Amino acid sequence: MKPYPFTAVVGMPDLRLALVLSSISPAVGGVLVRGEKGTAKSTMVRALAGLLPGVDVVDACRFSCDPVEPDPACPDGPHAEGSAAHRRPARLVELPVGAAEDRVIGSLNLERALADGVTDFQPGLLAAAHRGLLYVDEVNLLHDHLVDTLLDAAAMGRATVEREGVSVSHAARFVLIGTMNPEEGELRPQLLDRFGLTVEVASSRDPELRVEVVRRRLAYEADPDDFAGRYAAADAELAADIEAAQRLLPSVKLPDDALRQIAEVCASFEVDGMRADIVTARTAVAHAAWAGRTEVTTEDVRVAARLALPHRRRRNPFDAPGISEEQLEQALQDAQPEDPGPDDDGPGSGTPPEGGETSGPPPSSSEGGEEPSGGGKSGGDQKPVGAGEAFRARRFEVKGTGEGAAGRRSRAITDNGRTIGVQPAGTKDGHPHLLATVRAAAPHQRSRGRSGAGLVVRPQDLRFARREGREGNLVLFCVDASGSMGARQRMREVKTAVLSLLLDAYQRRDKVGLVTFRASGAELALPPTISVDAAASRLDGLATGGRTPLAEGLLEAARVLRIEAVRDPLRRPLLVVVTDGRATSGADAVKRAQQAAGLLAGNVTSVVMDCESGKMRLGLAAELAEHLGAEHVPVTEVAADTLAGAVRSRISGKAA
Repeated sequence: MKPYPFTAVVGMPDLRLALVLSSISPAVGGVLVRGEKGTAKSTMVRALAGLLPGVDVVDACRFSCDPVEPDPACPDGPHAEGSAAHRRPARLVELPVGAAEDRVIGSLNLERALADGVTDFQPGLLAAAHRGLLYVDEVNLLHDHLVDTLLDAAAMGRATVEREGVSVSHAARFVLIGTMNPEEGELRPQLLDRFGLTVEVASSRDPELRVEVVRRRLAYEADPDDFAGRYAAADAELAADIEAAQRLLPSVKLPDDALRQIAEVCASFEVDGMRADIVTARTAVAHAAWAGRTEVTTEDVRVAARLALPHRRRRNPFDAPGISEEQLEQALQDAQPEDPGPDDDGPGSGTPPEGGETSGPPPSSSEGGEEPSGGGKSGGDQKPVGAGEAFRARRFEVKGTGEGAAGRRSRAITDNGRTIGVQPAGTKDGHPHLLATVRAAAPHQRSRGRSGAGLVVRPQDLRFARREGREGNLVLFCVDASGSMGARQRMREVKTAVLSLLLDAYQRRDKVGLVTFRASGAELALPPTISVDAAASRLDGLATGGRTPLAEGLLEAARVLRIEAVRDPLRRPLLVVVTDGRATSGADAVKRAQQAAGLLAGNVTSVVMDCESGKMRLGLAAELAEHLGAEHVPVTEVAADTLAGAVRSRISGKAA
C-alpha cells in the first residue's frame, strides 16, 4: 500500500512548514509534534520521507557511509577512496516505544567474540536512520534508558556499543521527529531541548474542513494507488522545491541585524542556554532558503522564533508551552536599528498591540485570593485556594525491591544499573556477562572437542547480568478536602506541598492519581496517569467544604489500587494520605476509618502528610499513620531542605 500523500493532508500549516524546514536543514534538530489523538500527526510525518532527495551510499555498507566523506571508524570500513556507490531513497526509521536497547543501538555476537575472536556487530535502528529520519511515535512514553541513548546519539552524532571491554562506534546523524499526546505525560527536559522545533496541533472545529478530511481518508482506503496518483504531481513539485532550497541554503547570509533580533527575542523570553539562539538562527536561514531569499529578514526570524522557542521558555513542568505574539513583536521591534522616520507604531509587518504587556498566561484567580472563611465549620463549599511556589520535595520510596518500569524512585531490578549478580539464559533478557559466560563454558571444553585458540560456547553457557537500579511507581494521593482543611490558608500550604510532590513524581517518572474526600463521600478526581500536568490542574481547582469522610477516602484509595494492580501489576504503589486525621462524617466515623486503614496496612507503602497546624493539636494524623503502618510526616517537613536541616540539627545536638 502506498503511503498517504504529504500534500493530501488537510490543514496544519505550521506542522507542514516545520517538517519542510527540518528537511531543508537537518542541523535545525528535528521536530516535536504535540497534539491530541487522531489529528493525523503520524500520517504527515510518515508521508515526509517520500519528499526527501535520495542519498548516495557506499555499496555493501550497512551504515550508509557517504562515498565522498566516509566514516573512518565505520565497522564495515575503512572504505577506500573511490569505492563503488549507489543512490537510494531517504529512509524513515520508526523506533518503537517498547524497543530493547540492543535493537536500537545494535549488538555484539558474544558467541563469535568468544569462539572466533572477532567482533561481529549487528547494526540497530540508529545505524539504519543515519542520514535519514528517525521517528518516535508517543515519544513521551519512551523508556528512560532509550531516552539516554537518543540523547547521546543526538549530542555526539555517533552511536557506541560497549560490551565487556569490546567497543564499536559508528556515525548516527539523523533528523529526530517525535509525536506525543500531552495528556499522557510530558517529555524529559533534556530530550525536549534536543528537538529543534515544536508544533502544537489540534483538530479543526470547522465542519467543512472535517468533511474534507473524512472524504479524503475514505478515498485513500478505497483505492490507495489511485488516491496517491492524484497528488503525485503536487508531491513531486514540493520535493523539487525542497531540493532547490537545500541547494540555496549554503548561499543564505545571516546579517548582524537579524542575529541581533534573534538574540533580543531569546533574551526576552528568558530561554535557558544558548541552544535556542543557535536553533532559531538555523531555522531562519532555512526559512529564507525556502522562500528563495539569499539573506535572512525579520519575517524569517519571526517564523523561526514561533517554531523554535515555545518549548524552551517553559520554567517548570506545569507551565503551558507557547509564546506571546505581542512579546515577540516587541522584541523584534526593540532589536530594529534606529528608525529614521517619525512613526513609532512598531514594525511595518504588523499592528502593535493595544495597551500594556500581555505576555504569558493570565494570572491565576487563586493567586492572592481571598482566605476561606468560617474555619471549615459550615457545610458549604469554599472558594478554591491557589498553591504557592513548588519546592524540592523529599524522596519517599516503596519498601523492598521491585521489577517495574525504569524510573528514579524505588529500588528495582532493571536493565540498567549496578550489577548485583548473574542469571542464566532464558530467565530474562539483559546484557551478557562475559566472565560468567566463560566460567560456564570452560569446564566443558574437553568434552566438546576444542582444539586451538578460542572457546566452544553453547547457548546454554550464556549468562546475563542481573542489575539493580530504580523504578517508577504509582503515587496515589488521597487528599482531605473537607471544611477543616480550608481554615487559615491551610489548603494553600497543603496544595504547595502536594504540588511539590507532583513535581518530584514528574522527575522520577511516576504515574500519579488523585482521590479526594469531603462532605459524605469520596471520588476519584484523576485516574492514575503519567500526565502530572493533569494532576496539577485538578489540584489547583480543588475546593473545600463539608465534613470529613476519612473512611470513604481510604476505601476509595484501596479500590483504585486494587484495579491498578490488575492493569499494571509490576508498578508498585505509594499511597500519600493528606489529612489532619479527623473523621467526622457518618456514624462511628473514627472506628470505620481505623478499619479502612487496617485493610491497607501491610499491603501498601504509605505516607501520612499531617496537615494539622496551630498550638492545640490532637495528633489524629499520627494515630492514623500507626493504623496504616505508614510514615508520619508533618506538612512543614515535606521539603528536602527541611529534612536535611533536621538531620544536621540532630548530629549537632549529639556532638554537643
